Amino acid sequence: MKRIILTVTTDLNYDQRMQRICRSLHRAGYKVLLVGRKKKASLPLGDQPYDQKRLRCILQKGKWFYLEYNLRLFFFLLLRKAEILNAIDLDSILAVRLAGLFKKSKLVYDAHEYFTEVPEVVDRPTTKKIWEWVANKCIPAMDACYTVGAGLAEIFEKQYGIFFGVVRNVPLPVDGTVNPEEEGEKILLYQGALNEGRGLEATIEAMLLLPSEIKLWLAGEGDLSVSLRNQVKEAGLEERVCFLGYVLPEDLKRITPKAWIGLNLLENKGLSYYYSLANKAFDYVQAGLPSLQMDFPEYRALQEEYACFELLENLDPSLIADAVEKLQDEEYYLERVQNCQLAAIEWHWEKEEKKLLTIYENL
Repeated sequence: MKRIILTVTTDLNYDQRMQRICRSLHRAGYKVLLVGRKKKASLPLGDQPYDQKRLRCILQKGKWFYLEYNLRLFFFLLLRKAEILNAIDLDSILAVRLAGLFKKSKLVYDAHEYFTEVPEVVDRPTTKKIWEWVANKCIPAMDACYTVGAGLAEIFEKQYGIFFGVVRNVPLPVDGTVNPEEEGEKILLYQGALNEGRGLEATIEAMLLLPSEIKLWLAGEGDLSVSLRNQVKEAGLEERVCFLGYVLPEDLKRITPKAWIGLNLLENKGLSYYYSLANKAFDYVQAGLPSLQMDFPEYRALQEEYACFELLENLDPSLIADAVEKLQDEEYYLERVQNCQLAAIEWHWEKEEKKLLTIYENL
């Protein structure tokens, strides 16, 4: 039985993508260990069929955190036997690459995003140069690479001279037909990190342009948690905007179908967001939920397959409000719901995991 160690910097309880990947590898007969990060507020690890480990760090953010985490991860990997080491994004690849120099393990890189082009990096020249150096030194040394969309795969192949497979970040299929709530409040739902570039400030501004019966739920926390709460308070929207905090994946599956419209709005700031293909876009589809997405290449391609979305050119609050108002037309809205139900038959993990397993089988 081949052993795989997969490495992330996230809290394992909330990482739906890695939970899906690890379960698939476990079912395929691999012995799987997922290594992540223990935060001060981390809950006890949930039960999983694979092994889990969280590393405790003194530092919690910034470049020194990444250095500390990679040092701890390097020594952790060095002392454990594994045929395959997997780095998820650049923030754990250095430890994996260095451990690979001392071990005979195959090295795999899973690029969930274009790390050097995320908003938190792209406007910081020194930070960007450091991560570009890490990428140029480590990625070409990998034995296999994959990412979440065709656009990113093409960019990475040209940049690093190595083939990238595509494994889309789609959810498991939902049993039976799921329909959004037909009665009650009309809820706009955002699920994910409350971070820069996610269109959250503009969405809150748009709430001032929408009827009072429309509510906004934000499921997650992040760097903007405090400032967004202050914005809501200053706008007098406390009764219409609800911060749900961190939500476990199993709880999110129950919350999402209660919404009316899903939100995945990104600022065109860096190529990572422009070529993104977020799991939340597919989560909304599986819940039968029409959603607002950006008119970026991957979302445009999906829209051409099944018209599940309302695509926005930019994050002007008036455009967000107009798109929401458009979906108030009951006939138009139900047409989008039906399109989601058709797309859900195709866009799910049981089909996508075959691509994942092929990558590992070919190592």
